[in-house]
Amino acid sequence: MAETKVKATPSASNSAKKSSNKKTTPKADGATDTVKQPDPVLPPTHDQQPEENAPRATSPAEPQFPKETYLTWYEQMQLMRKFEEKAGQLYGQQKIKGFCHLYIGQEACVAGAVSALQKGDKWITAYRDHAHPLALGTSPNAIMAELYAKATGCSKGKGGSMHMFDKEVNFVGGHGIVGGQVPMGAGLAFAEKYNKTGNLCICYMGDGAVRQGALHEAFNMAMLWKLPVIFVVENNGYAMGTSVQRTSNVTELYHIGRGYDMPSEPVNGMNVEDIHDAVARAAERARAGEGPTFLEFKTYRYKGHSMSDPAKYRTKEELEDYRSRDAIESVRHTILTHNMATEEELTAIDEKIKAQVQESVEFAENSPFPTADELYKDVYVQQDYPYIRD
Repeated sequence: MAETKVKATPSASNSAKKSSNKKTTPKADGATDTVKQPDPVLPPTHDQQPEENAPRATSPAEPQFPKETYLTWYEQMQLMRKFEEKAGQLYGQQKIKGFCHLYIGQEACVAGAVSALQKGDKWITAYRDHAHPLALGTSPNAIMAELYAKATGCSKGKGGSMHMFDKEVNFVGGHGIVGGQVPMGAGLAFAEKYNKTGNLCICYMGDGAVRQGALHEAFNMAMLWKLPVIFVVENNGYAMGTSVQRTSNVTELYHIGRGYDMPSEPVNGMNVEDIHDAVARAAERARAGEGPTFLEFKTYRYKGHSMSDPAKYRTKEELEDYRSRDAIESVRHTILTHNMATEEELTAIDEKIKAQVQESVEFAENSPFPTADELYKDVYVQQDYPYIRD
């Protein structure tokens, strides 16, 4: 299997990177005074045959991060994966109802970004939103209870799978309106700049959201005011069941940012190191007052758009090809190949996660549903607002 190289970048705020004298990667292209980067080696474009030399789940020749970072990535991504696999089972048992969009396969898109950002930064995404709060530190118990629509959920059982929030970890929600979170992400960044916090907002969206007019309005305003925001499109190839090639002449979605002179670049979304590097570069620009960045994470979801989607629009061969470059297996390979941990130590992490997930199920099962009076709460900030009831 071909080995993939990890690019050196400016050090992240949480010191995940080792100190190094290596030359840093050039800035993303888009702004008039920046240097264009060559496109990195990425997963194949959907609806095309995979290249024979496409990267598989393997390790870099020389890891660019300390073992603590790789172990953290492994544990975070395994928790996302195992939690959602269990959620899928529970949905099949009708314990979880409504809509349920799983993130399985895309875990690196969150894990690499968390390690590159700092605690005060704000996070907002679409309705495929279970993994983000898990990686940010929300209790699996609270997330599973929310899936069950229980009062102990992170949104008090009122949001369900698609509308999770956790103010304690600065997760400003999953949002069900396609593209609706994009101008909200710009607004969050405006607040951070106005208040001079030094923080930024990272705003995730699916590939279908880039067709929304609100995105273009937000991009224009974010560049005009140089807002500290990182826009991320998680291009898993299919807006619901329709491939990118069938919806637009522009299939390299990061090109959209160039229309606003926004620094924009593609990133291998199946490689957690590349995700970290790209987000670290974008964060450095944002905190320096240079404004937004648009990143296209080229990733893949192993499940359908939602639990009700049989995903008949793609081939088994395509699915298996992406599974062969799984980000969790890649990190696991790095850890074992470079003696960062033993098989027994990784098994212990797996058992710990299994216990966490099982505990979250028991917690959700034993939690109460919201009472009827909760219908009138959390509607307005003003607690005694007089016009809630007739």
